[in-house]
Amino acid sequence: MSTSTPLKEVAGRKNFGPDHALVTTPQPCVMIATWDVDHKPDVMMAAWAGQYDYKQIVVSMSKHKTTENLEKTGAFTVSFADINTVAQSDYFGLVSGAKVPDKVAKAGFTVTPSPNVDAPIINEYPLTLECKVISWSDGILVGEVVNMSAEDSILTEGKVDLAKLQPIVFDASSMCYRAIGEIVGKAWGDGKKFVD
Repeated sequence: MSTSTPLKEVAGRKNFGPDHALVTTPQPCVMIATWDVDHKPDVMMAAWAGQYDYKQIVVSMSKHKTTENLEKTGAFTVSFADINTVAQSDYFGLVSGAKVPDKVAKAGFTVTPSPNVDAPIINEYPLTLECKVISWSDGILVGEVVNMSAEDSILTEGKVDLAKLQPIVFDASSMCYRAIGEIVGKAWGDGKKFVD
């Protein structure tokens, strides 16, 4: 992609133009798990995903084995890669289930069938969303979150604690993963000092 007119410099900043990978980074490293036609678990990493509403998630991804699976089952689970699963999660993004059908087992991971949707829960990820497909078209998957389950190890006072989960995010600018967790402010609180 290129612009027809030259870009003007922004005072005090470096211009990167529209083709730079850093658009809305960091991106969450979400793991999309489905059953294939032989009821084998398949999981892939997706970095272009986010919460669409309280009960909906949206994922942008091209057509491949995972999308073929969810077209058949109408369901998927979403888990979040963390600092304990960096290598396995990256592997799930590197290797296609079409070429390595046992990639979940090769990574040393195990699954439990979701009791709420027709998809596997990857046991080694401590936080999982169980989802039904609302729509899948033009590379955009929208899912209804039917249930969220979390291991006690990542909870504080009954809520998911990101400092305990330590999810990773994809930094497209540096092509690396970074951990999150430190609290730096209070939402709907710190800005009140500017309210009249």
